[in-house]
Parts: sequence; structure tokens; C-alpha cells
Amino acid sequence: MNVGPQHAIADQASEKTKALLADLWRRNRTTIEDRLATLDRAAAAATLPAELHAAALDVAHKLSGSLGMFGFEQGTLLARELEQVLDCAYPDSARIGEVARQLRAMLLPTL
Repeated sequence: MNVGPQHAIADQASEKTKALLADLWRRNRTTIEDRLATLDRAAAAATLPAELHAAALDVAHKLSGSLGMFGFEQGTLLARELEQVLDCAYPDSARIGEVARQLRAMLLPTL
């Protein structure tokens, strides 16, 4: 099959985009770690203080809005679930912890 110049250009642009996103992901690792730590604190709290509750909801919202761009479609779904869990007066801390663990395993796998 003969690949035309437009196809080759599109492939090259796609590879550049993937490389840029991978670099952006690496540079934002600390931010991701901080966001996951916020979720961990929310899950560990015996009573979720209003400020931590709001911060955890904000983290879930940010993750649900950004993970798909980096290719983590399942992460987006988990973050949306977390938003739903947190969008109540008394969220289930066990579920927050479970989803946070799943996100951590997905986003920051051990090498």
C-alpha cells in the first residue's frame, strides 16, 4: 500500500503530539502526586472537614477533566465516580480510598 505525503505528515504530527503529552505528563507528576495525596487525606479522615471535602471534590473534578487528554479514559471514569461520591454531605470514605488507590495504580505505576 502506498502511503501518500499527507498521511506521513499526519503520522509525524501524531507522534509529536504523543511525545509532547508524555513530556507534559512527566513534568506534572508532582501535581498528580499532590492531588492523589489530597484524596488519600480525605479517605483517611474520620470526619471530613469542609475545606478538605472541597479540596477533594476539586481534585476529582480536575482529574475527570484532564485524564482523558493523556489517554487515561478509565481514569476519567474513576474520577467522575469520585466526584459523585464526594458530591454529598457525608461521602463514603472507604469508597474514596478505593478509587484513590485505583487511580494511583493507574497513574503512577511502580517501575
